[in-house]
Amino acid sequence: MARPDKAAAVAELADEFRSSNAIVLTEYRGLSVKQLTELRRALGETVSYAVVKNTLTKIAAKDAGVEGIDDYLVGPSAIAFVKGDPVEAAKGLRTFAKANPSLAIKGGLLEGSHLSADEMNRLADVESREVLLAKLAGAMKASTQNAASLFNAPLEKTARAVDALRQKVEAGDGSGQS
Repeated sequence: MARPDKAAAVAELADEFRSSNAIVLTEYRGLSVKQLTELRRALGETVSYAVVKNTLTKIAAKDAGVEGIDDYLVGPSAIAFVKGDPVEAAKGLRTFAKANPSLAIKGGLLEGSHLSADEMNRLADVESREVLLAKLAGAMKASTQNAASLFNAPLEKTARAVDALRQKVEAGDGSGQS
């Protein structure tokens, strides 16, 4: 029978898997406790970073319906469970890994899709959600302004044509013609 502490750890990990929209698996060999604390702080409140036991993590992943991470669970493993913006988490991990080469990104999952270490680094290159939304809003505003100009153009042409016709008629009446 499984020990209660191991069963509780598996249940907690399974809950983390279920509640996260992304996970990033890393190897932390060579990092001190102080560096791991700095990493947790750098990742923010929407990311929980946990050092995990590979065997228990495999069981928890299976319980949560997560497949295909067994290959990443070799050697000292830690997982970043992302509940916020995955791009920001990927950027935070990459930045920390550049300053601390002992942290190695193994791969991850983004909303059920598997990502390699290279793909995780490419994800970190994507602009944040807020920047992308601002660009989209700007593009939509420009599109509506262009549409308004397009709709106003025929009205302006008609108004100019009517005005030109009025001026021609007034010029014709003032010349003595009846």
